[in-house]
Amino acid sequence: MGTAKVSDSSSGNQNASNQNETDVVLNVCDLTPYNNYTYWVGFGIYHSGIEVHGKEYGFGAHDFPISGVFEVEPKSCPGFIYRCSISLGRINMPSSEFRTFIEDVASEYHGDTYHLISKNCNHFTNDMARRLAGKSIPGWVNRMARLGSLCSCLLPESLQVTKVKELPEYHDMDGSESASTSTPRDSPEIEDTDQEKHLLSSKDGNSEIAFIKEAQVCWKMP
Repeated sequence: MGTAKVSDSSSGNQNASNQNETDVVLNVCDLTPYNNYTYWVGFGIYHSGIEVHGKEYGFGAHDFPISGVFEVEPKSCPGFIYRCSISLGRINMPSSEFRTFIEDVASEYHGDTYHLISKNCNHFTNDMARRLAGKSIPGWVNRMARLGSLCSCLLPESLQVTKVKELPEYHDMDGSESASTSTPRDSPEIEDTDQEKHLLSSKDGNSEIAFIKEAQVCWKMP
């Protein structure tokens, strides 16, 4: 009897551990069809997202000082063409713990701070990869950004000037509820002359972009 109890407990702990384990995967998409010609020589313009617990997370631009981190179905980021997936390893992190983690990260990646050269979607996934798996994404994914202004010159005009003009709607990660804040149309922080930015547009309607609500900061009196 004693042996059976130990075995059951061990089995239960193992099952719980298996449920907490998840792959960390980098999903890479093409921003332009020219990648078909430049990919083989190590160049290209790419979007990337990090897949964890069955969802993909990326970073995009909008005009507001709130989270630009969004969630989509893996390998189906709207507006882009899926190219490949790269395994970054496995982690042991419950989905609830990951939710707290991604909300904390979202507070560091506001949509109005997106910059094609210095803080783009690939910088976001590289940061996520380092924090979660302790490794960087392959250098070729963000090589064009490291070449500086050349990246902006090669981007199609439609990607360079497209912005999200509506306030992003924020969704809880479990999809049970969404909350939108008041529209800050009169905010002095919003400028139409910001750095060139882009956010994926769901023109085909096949995939929904759900922005992650960032963690709330609690201020304490000294």
